[in-house]
Amino acid sequence: MLQPTENNSPKSQYPSNPNAPVKTIGSPVEQATIGRSLVIKGEVSGSESLYIDGRIEGTLNLADNRVTIGRNGSVAANITAREVVIMGKVQGNIQCQDRLDIRNEGTLTGDVVTQRISVEDGAVLKGSVQVRAMEHKHEKAHNQMQAKPTLTESAKPATEQPKAAAAGAGAAR
Repeated sequence: MLQPTENNSPKSQYPSNPNAPVKTIGSPVEQATIGRSLVIKGEVSGSESLYIDGRIEGTLNLADNRVTIGRNGSVAANITAREVVIMGKVQGNIQCQDRLDIRNEGTLTGDVVTQRISVEDGAVLKGSVQVRAMEHKHEKAHNQMQAKPTLTESAKPATEQPKAAAAGAGAAR
């Protein structure tokens, strides 16, 4: 019986190659990488985070994820993402659901729409910036606007309003 327990020793848990990376226990972060020598022209979309150290021309649509442009990265595209971090060069418009972070070596030429923005000393930003309110504030304002009658409803002739009220009352019976 001692023989099987020796075969299940902790050594069998490690990869046979000592230089292979060891996986750690924790929350896995799925992130695709575009290397330095890669050039992509067209539309890039997906459902995982993306690290760009190469060049992309076209559009980037990763709405629920993070896009990071590395120091060697160059992007000539409009970007839609939850979060964008720029350490390289970007030429195009950016729409972030959460945050834009331009690091000290980063350069952005284009318009930005985001909820939060951070621009470090040394970073370059050329374009307009629109910082919108957080989503829950936006919903509250939207609900308040719906409660108010619109101009077209109040401008209707008085003869039509009682008909609509009578039709609504008849439907409620």
